[in-house]
Amino acid sequence: MQNILSFKNVSLIKGERQILKNINWTIKNKENWAILGLNGAGKTTMLKMIHGDVWPSQGSLEVLGGLFGHTNIPNLKKKIGWVSTALQDWLHPGDLVEEIVLSGKFASIGLYERYSKQEMQEAKERITKLGGAKLLGKPYRVLSQGERQLVLIARALMARPKLLILDEPCNGLDLFARERLLAKIQKITQAPNSPALLMVSHYTEELLPCFDNVMFLKDGSIYKEGKRTELLSKESLTSFYGEPIELVTNDKKRVIVYPQ
Repeated sequence: MQNILSFKNVSLIKGERQILKNINWTIKNKENWAILGLNGAGKTTMLKMIHGDVWPSQGSLEVLGGLFGHTNIPNLKKKIGWVSTALQDWLHPGDLVEEIVLSGKFASIGLYERYSKQEMQEAKERITKLGGAKLLGKPYRVLSQGERQLVLIARALMARPKLLILDEPCNGLDLFARERLLAKIQKITQAPNSPALLMVSHYTEELLPCFDNVMFLKDGSIYKEGKRTELLSKESLTSFYGEPIELVTNDKKRVIVYPQ
């Protein structure tokens, strides 16, 4: 498999509104991408489309070798890890942490299939490796926002996905919880057989150096795409935002942007 995904002239139209406009974009194997955009740019819609929750109105979309219209979407979803605060609203608050993590193996909300002791042990080990051993045995409803995001990442990794989607994973986290979560994401990219990562954010400082490739999405269209070293510059970001900015790069190569 050469490409993780490929959009070819993809548009999404709902009623009289065109949400995505003529998207042409490819993620190759072993690439990590970040999508940057303001509210309403179409970022989450694009992720839902990749996940098989929304279908293109026009064009063709291929994800992990499966061409939409000619592939089994439920099977495809089992190859994609999904982390989003929106997912938290669907989970059962009384389910234990390890049960939620294990459900990722079946791409289900809740456990409805038979599972072995070995599979449950694997789920416990998955959250433990991410530093969440103290969460085992706890119901999801008692967790903090940072702990919930950690559980979602462990859940997403349970099926050993080829693609891990992170939809604004730092949303709702305080400064310190955000940095702990970003450190976990960095660690995932350094692991052998790491999946391709695709992260969406409003904020440049959340785009770790491991995200070598960046897309600017604006009003449903790709404004620009390329290497982070080229796009995360004052000139490029000022053009994208359409307003003057100040830019600071810290010693960890994280780019921080402020309105001027």
